[in-house]
Amino acid sequence: MIKIEDFEKVDMRVGTIISASINKGARKPAYKLTIDFGDLIGVKTSSAQITGLYKPEDLIGKKIVAVINFEPIKISEVKSEVRLLGADTSGGVCLLTFDKEVQNGMRIY
Repeated sequence: MIKIEDFEKVDMRVGTIISASINKGARKPAYKLTIDFGDLIGVKTSSAQITGLYKPEDLIGKKIVAVINFEPIKISEVKSEVRLLGADTSGGVCLLTFDKEVQNGMRIY
């Protein structure tokens, strides 16, 4: 079990995917994503293994949840600055999204 203080260290925010393309150098199929987290946080990049359920063109404009305070890692030529959240299904990762309008940069609790 973790303490609530540990959970509160994880900074999860709302963002909108503004571009998506194949991360050609990734060892496992992945997309290079550019995500807008609003004025406070700005635009970040990520490499995400979400090719099972999504095509790049279907991701543009999608509101997602990502952890923004993990240490960035390099995946091929992509500096992955954030980690998207989703459920690992038999068909691939299903991204967490929203059923109501939320602003980019809003914190998830």
